[in-house]
Amino acid sequence: MGTEQVAASTNRLTTVTLDPNTITSINPDEVHEWRIAVYDLLEDNSFRPARVKAEGPYALHMSIVGNYILLDVRNPETFQPIAAHYLSLTPFRRLIRDYFRIREAYYEAIKSAQPFQIETVDMARRGMHNEAAELLRTRLTNKLIIDLNTARRLFTLICAVQPYASRIDEATSQLPTVLFVCSMNSVRSPIAAALARQAFPGRIITRSVGVNGGKADAFVHQVMEEVGIDMSVHTPHILDELVANHFDLVITLSDDAPDAVRRKGLEAGTIEQWRVEDPSLVEGSRDLVLDAYRALRDSLRRRVRERLEPLVSGGSQNL
Repeated sequence: MGTEQVAASTNRLTTVTLDPNTITSINPDEVHEWRIAVYDLLEDNSFRPARVKAEGPYALHMSIVGNYILLDVRNPETFQPIAAHYLSLTPFRRLIRDYFRIREAYYEAIKSAQPFQIETVDMARRGMHNEAAELLRTRLTNKLIIDLNTARRLFTLICAVQPYASRIDEATSQLPTVLFVCSMNSVRSPIAAALARQAFPGRIITRSVGVNGGKADAFVHQVMEEVGIDMSVHTPHILDELVANHFDLVITLSDDAPDAVRRKGLEAGTIEQWRVEDPSLVEGSRDLVLDAYRALRDSLRRRVRERLEPLVSGGSQNL
């Protein structure tokens, strides 16, 4: 394989995930738009972080913090952090507004306009996209190295997610906060956190972490998709990556989690341990394994609803 072929296979994104705590929507049309933008970006891109020695391919985890998009570059297999950059949305405000204005004009033109009118709108759309892509590349100088095509597709993804972002300031929010902790943040804790967000949308802040780093789990994706939750947005995180240090309730879901939480020194109103089976340890046919994942999902769904309802309703976390 030649040098150019090696570069093409390593200097690229193979995974893009979105932070479910800051990029939230229960509207299937909006979620579909995110998925299309992610698919287009992954289909054809040239991407690598500047000034780091880590080799690709790479994973990109996106979240929105205040007025910034956080571009968190990670190893796609282990999800170990490689580089993280904050991108201010302020310079892009006009272009984001233009994106939606021109997009609507283009859709309307397709319905009833003459070909020359459609071409006029399409030229404006391409011009806006090129301007945004050049600005994006400039703002990421010495941070991320991307070509124009990748910048165009990344800008489209930014436009798709930012209008629907939940900009809750966790430092000042009065919403109850819950942390789920398991061994690798691949199965039990992310399922519990996702079910909590689904059960109490906009009424609770939930996070999940692992004692050690894990990998995304395809069985989790399948069984959560069955109940309308897109787990492709999940990137495994570890306790040491937590920025917040105080939670109203910390729930541990694995045998190694309680000691790790104590060593971390988290401030918590209550710390509980839930003993739940790890379905990834089940051996047998695919159907048998999937049944174990579904059993975990359904039991956690009931338990999460029952345990968090008093907390969300303004009661005490101490039951």
